[in-house]
Amino acid sequence: MGLSFLVLLVAGVGWGYLKLTGQIDTFSADGISGDRPPSSSNGQNVLVIGSDSRSGANRKLGGGKDTVGRSDTAFLLHVYGDRRHAVAVSIPRDSLVDIPACKKPGGDWTAPQHHVMFNGAFSVGDTAEGNPACTQNTVEQLTGLRVDHTIVVDFSGFAALTSAVGGVPVCLPQDIYERDLRPNLPTRGALVFAKGPQTVSGQRALDYVRIRHGIGDGSDIGRIKRQQAFIGSLIKKVKSRGMSPTTLLPLANAATDAMTVDPGLGSADRLLSFAMSMKNIDLRNTKFVTVPWRYEGARVAIVEPDADALWAALKADRAIDDQDAGGKGKGKGGRGGTGSADASPSPAAPAVVSGTGISLAVYNGTTVNGLAARAAELLRAHGFTVTVTATASAQDHTSTVIEYGPGLRSEAETTARLFTGARTTASDMPGIRVVLGSSYAQNPSPAASTRPGTAASTAGDGVRSADEDLCTDLSYG
Repeated sequence: MGLSFLVLLVAGVGWGYLKLTGQIDTFSADGISGDRPPSSSNGQNVLVIGSDSRSGANRKLGGGKDTVGRSDTAFLLHVYGDRRHAVAVSIPRDSLVDIPACKKPGGDWTAPQHHVMFNGAFSVGDTAEGNPACTQNTVEQLTGLRVDHTIVVDFSGFAALTSAVGGVPVCLPQDIYERDLRPNLPTRGALVFAKGPQTVSGQRALDYVRIRHGIGDGSDIGRIKRQQAFIGSLIKKVKSRGMSPTTLLPLANAATDAMTVDPGLGSADRLLSFAMSMKNIDLRNTKFVTVPWRYEGARVAIVEPDADALWAALKADRAIDDQDAGGKGKGKGGRGGTGSADASPSPAAPAVVSGTGISLAVYNGTTVNGLAARAAELLRAHGFTVTVTATASAQDHTSTVIEYGPGLRSEAETTARLFTGARTTASDMPGIRVVLGSSYAQNPSPAASTRPGTAASTAGDGVRSADEDLCTDLSYG
């Protein structure tokens, strides 16, 4: 969600003269582990958690009856020591991680859990407010970074903020129906969003950032990209309205009403002081990335050593690419290339693949749902024209095969460069067909010029998701 990001990056510009009237809720620090990474003078780390609890004011927005607090999205914001640059690292909720011992409301501590979904940490204890301390413990163990502050944002607060700002411009590449929001519906239901550019606020803004099915590859990864794009558009909308008390006060109150924070931010003075300490961070100097990942069946595995290299770079307050994000440049062993989380050169970095002028069809040769849509998104991102996505006649393919008709061998070989281990084979049929195998489901290939599964964007260059790339009428830049 963009609400906490707004508090940290936008509010600091002009909230110094405003009195926050909203109630600031805090969570108990009793559940924070005693075995923590050491503090560092190299910047600050802020964990932001979007909660999709259906309790209280959130019930009418969430579309469900479960009152247990759940983590819908999360990112770790690293603010560099120069207080002018930042990077937000999204951690997919489906990521398989180790959850350490966590404290439950009754005072008991759970046993550590191995290789479980990341969002399970927030639900430890089965309470409506969730368990942010457990999520913080999990992030610290995963990253080796000390989390200086943790902020939780809920449904109702997010909806209120988008209304207070007057709506946020978005764009959708296709019509979205009720079943896309609630997959268990027996029919597709009514139209929720029409294809094309539009402005959303309140419930509609919440529905937009939570769409997972019926668009893109249906994964949490695609939704993360959409949320990152929305954050950039939201912040730009706030800045476009000016930084006067008239415009900022409703936003300040909406933000504080929506948040639950650690005790270190539990007063208006502390929150304002923290925000003001980052008042010089500009959206153009803020990078959004996703932790290096790959699919592991229906879940997400974190890729090593790529992720460790990312955490090491942040721990050293070092830029994660050619940008001088931390005021220190690349330094020894630094590496360029937008989207890389590496702190060292990668001899295996793929060359850029351009599919301009190449049309093809994509078929899912496995039983993994959504695989053809996932590959189509990758291909379109490289300029290919995807004419068909469908299920292959057989779902027992292990390797990906690129079938090509007369005169299309070179185009097929270009296509194969995006699929690790793919083979090309000639056919009497015209055109190019990509038949996906289980090897692609287990280890999706990297998009050219990025590390495997790492998604990155710089907000000031125009934060866009794959959905918005298909909508030429809207530009976030």
